[in-house]
Amino acid sequence: MALGLTGARVGSLEEMVMSDNGEFANAGNGQTNGAGSGPNGDAEEAIAALFDDYQAGFNDYDVDRICDCFAMPAIIWQHDKGHVFNDEEELIENIEALLKALEKEGVSHSDFQVVSSHVSGSAALVTLDWSQETADGEAVFEFTCHYQLIQDGSDWVIGGVINE
Repeated sequence: MALGLTGARVGSLEEMVMSDNGEFANAGNGQTNGAGSGPNGDAEEAIAALFDDYQAGFNDYDVDRICDCFAMPAIIWQHDKGHVFNDEEELIENIEALLKALEKEGVSHSDFQVVSSHVSGSAALVTLDWSQETADGEAVFEFTCHYQLIQDGSDWVIGGVINE
């Protein structure tokens, strides 16, 4: 499967985009993200909303909601191989195949935990540990994904995924 598998956020919005020293990971030079944002920008909230939507798309098996989380073109790396999705049609085809495979495995819910994150201007890097489970809580898949995000206006979108 060539798409990052997803889950529900564990932790607060503040934990979503934190640096190692416990402060918000931002550009570090007073830059803001989005119009009217404060000194730390609104990046942490917008990125948390992105992953909430991404997770909800998988939990609801909603192809369009998942696709809306990506910038085009999008690149997804898995099994030492990169896949470039030039448009939504290509990405949707991949998402549909992935959702069918998840359904076959009995995945009904996904959870994620933030491993690391960093925001710098209009770019962000986020690493999440995922666990996808059956209805009775049995883990089917556990893995790590690294996300390269870009700011699109006041929103953030996924530009690239590297699956471990």
